Amino acid sequence: MNESTLSPPRSTAPKKILLAGLLTLAIGGATWGYIDYQERYPTTDDAYVQAHVVHIAAEVPGRVSAVYVTDHQHVAAGDVLFDIDPRSYEITRDQAQAALDLATQSVAGADSTVTAAAAVVEDRRARLEDARLSNQRIVDLVASGKVSQAQADEARANLKVAQAALASAEADLERARIGLGAPGKSNAHLRQAAASLRKAELDLHYTHVVAPTAGQVVNLRLRPGSMIEMHRPLFLLVDPAQWWVDANYKETDLARIHPGQPATIRVDMYPGVTFRGTVESLSPASGAAFSLLPPENATGNWIKVTQRFPVTVRIEAPDASYPLRVGSSATVSIDTTHEP
Repeated sequence: MNESTLSPPRSTAPKKILLAGLLTLAIGGATWGYIDYQERYPTTDDAYVQAHVVHIAAEVPGRVSAVYVTDHQHVAAGDVLFDIDPRSYEITRDQAQAALDLATQSVAGADSTVTAAAAVVEDRRARLEDARLSNQRIVDLVASGKVSQAQADEARANLKVAQAALASAEADLERARIGLGAPGKSNAHLRQAAASLRKAELDLHYTHVVAPTAGQVVNLRLRPGSMIEMHRPLFLLVDPAQWWVDANYKETDLARIHPGQPATIRVDMYPGVTFRGTVESLSPASGAAFSLLPPENATGNWIKVTQRFPVTVRIEAPDASYPLRVGSSATVSIDTTHEP
């Protein structure tokens, strides 16, 4: 019989133990590496791209006469968006202009009245001075016996009449000045009429609606002939000047996150593309704190849930080859090893 066939088989237990040990070390090392990476680079996929959105509304009500843009069209600041029928506002402007002209004429007439009343006052003052001098001469002549007492009484009466006439003229002058009000452009009637004209001109200007900023038109349903209300949003304008991501991080990650730290952003619509970002701010409240129906924790079946807080991450120099869109999903990783 062959000797090799009679020797007992070698045990494989040491190899299995070694492999198990190596596998355990590998898993432990990978787990430790993952935990360490998450500690230094906290990541969340609960993140969404945002941009400034301008709600376009009319400052005046009316019927739309023309629409110059289409949905999803890119416009520049100052481009005409739509027009409101201006005819009624032109009539209001003309009425306000006529009211200002009438107010100007009225103030000019009142000013002339004041001038005439002032001239009457000066005349009455001169007559009063004549009456005073005449009365003094008569008094002196009565004392010397050259005129009668009757003439003295008449002179005294004329003096009183002149005094009363001056008082009446001064009262008329005061009434004329009150009726006129402040002189020139400071006059209340003129300022009111001028303000009404400016308001009418501004309303007429508002019938020509232009883009307040550059952006892309969104949710446009406006058509010529539509009746619109004042200050009611009609459509949106997405401003592409600045993009950011609202990343909702767990509260256990916030202690390591600070404004100014760099971040890496990956948008789901562009696999393999990475955007650079910077932490801009951290919300002082959780996402649920200001919700319409905040959670009620004062119950017997309360379960502790890790809360999430919005972190604003500004996207630095977006690549025009990969246009961003509001609300798209993203994944954000923040480098907390960087000291701002």
